[in-house]
Amino acid sequence: MIFENETVIQFIKYALAGGLATLTHIGIFHLIAWLLLPALQEHDHAVRFLKLKIRPVSESIRARNSMIGNIIAFLLANMVAYITNILWVFEGGRHHIVIEILLFYAVSGISVGIGTMLMGVLIKRFGILTTYAFGTNIVTAVMINYAVRKFFIFNG
Repeated sequence: MIFENETVIQFIKYALAGGLATLTHIGIFHLIAWLLLPALQEHDHAVRFLKLKIRPVSESIRARNSMIGNIIAFLLANMVAYITNILWVFEGGRHHIVIEILLFYAVSGISVGIGTMLMGVLIKRFGILTTYAFGTNIVTAVMINYAVRKFFIFNG
C-alpha cells in the first residue's frame, strides 16, 4: 500500500513538473512562431486571445517553421524538465550525470522527433491549425517519457 501511495505521489509530482516544462515549451514555441519564424494562423488560439499580428506564410513554410521552432523550444523546455525531475521527482545516480542528461535528452528527443514529424505532416498534408498540430508533441511525449525516465534513466 505504501508503494502505491508513493508511486501516485511521484506521478503527481511528475505531472506538475511536466506541466511546467510543457508551459515553457508552449510559450517558447509560440514566441518563435510569432516573432522569429512565422508559423501561426489567424485562427490559432494564441493569435485570437492575445490579438497578435501575424505574417501569413504558405503551408510549406508554416510546416517548416513550426518544426524548427518546436526543436528550439524542445531544447530549452527539456532542460526545465530535467532540472525539475532531478530536483523534485526522481533520484539521480543510476548513471553519471553526463550520461543521465544525454539519456534524458535522447528519450525526450525521440518522442518529440516523432511528434514534430507528425506536426509537419498534419500541417502540410491536411492544413491542420498550428495549435492542434503542436499538441501532437505533448501527447507523444507523455506516453513515452514517464516510463523510460522512471525505469531506465533515474533511480525510480
